[in-house]
Amino acid sequence: MFQRFIGLMSGTSMDAVDAALVQIDAQGSLKLEAQHSLPIPPELRTRLLTISHTNAWSADELASLDIAFSEHCTEAVLTLLRIAKVRPEEVVAIASHGQTIRHKPNLVPSYTYQIGDPTRMAIRTGIDVIYDFRRKDIAVGGQGAPLVPAFHQQTFAREKQSIVVINLGGIANVTWLGPKGQVLGFDTGPANTLLDQWIHYCYPDKSFDEDAQFARAGQVQTDLLEQLLRHPFFSKPAPKSTGREEFNLDWLKLQLADQEVPSEDVQRTLTELTATSITDALKTLPQQPDAIYFCGGGTNNPLLMERLAQLLSPAKCDTTKSLGVDPQWVEAMAFAWLGWCYEHKKPGNQPAVTGASHPVVLGAKVLHQ
Repeated sequence: MFQRFIGLMSGTSMDAVDAALVQIDAQGSLKLEAQHSLPIPPELRTRLLTISHTNAWSADELASLDIAFSEHCTEAVLTLLRIAKVRPEEVVAIASHGQTIRHKPNLVPSYTYQIGDPTRMAIRTGIDVIYDFRRKDIAVGGQGAPLVPAFHQQTFAREKQSIVVINLGGIANVTWLGPKGQVLGFDTGPANTLLDQWIHYCYPDKSFDEDAQFARAGQVQTDLLEQLLRHPFFSKPAPKSTGREEFNLDWLKLQLADQEVPSEDVQRTLTELTATSITDALKTLPQQPDAIYFCGGGTNNPLLMERLAQLLSPAKCDTTKSLGVDPQWVEAMAFAWLGWCYEHKKPGNQPAVTGASHPVVLGAKVLHQ
């Protein structure tokens, strides 16, 4: 017997809302039934990007974006239901991550903030919505991120094997699954976010570097790479998490001030920054992995995947597809699973990962009626 949940995920790149319809059995094992990715329109994406890294906005703009993003998520859900030919009453709940516009777990007081009005979504879809997954972890002393390691443990852990799962989203995060059931995880730094921001700055009609063509035209600037790696986040011990608040275009421009670096060399160096920072992060694990599995949008970047395989050799590198889970849908499935955890009152955080004082049931719920 299984229950259906829909997981919604929009990450740091803010390029699309991913919606995954999953079947989850009584043991928490998942099966992906249907999926749909709805690109975020340029105008909405620009507004989201602006509000996420500036203070030049009003309460009216925040409220308007909250509604607009919720409507976009609702459209993704309704399209997914049509694709799957599933009725709303056949879905237990939508588990919506929302769109992060601020994540500052190291401030006092610490906070994280996601938008995407769950009440409107519940009313329009006719499905209960579980939301606000990060703030309870922060309330008990955690970073509120990353949250996917608990799902990775549920789905990918192998007895007597040391496995690493790396999500290459806007920000990269690593999960170590030890041979005796251990789990650790933390953000490693930028994966796609700086790459996407830089090419869009150079070519406003491009939102990402397709097939890494722009990066391949450049050369790694060693001095610039070393300068970027001096960002204090990279040497900070876990638990730790980050986002656009630290790694953004303004920060990158500051690093490039008074330097004449060809734009393609910057793109190539940013690719190397992602690969090097991930490689360095893995050196801090209690045990080196037997195998490394990648998921997220960065798996579509051939140059990044080549460099990671070279730097992480001789460890076996592959994507989560070889473990039976499409790498593009891991995060959306993870939030569907976190929704299932909420529904069954099971903790969804990992204190060893986030630094929380204890496990907690994550999320809150809005009924559709």
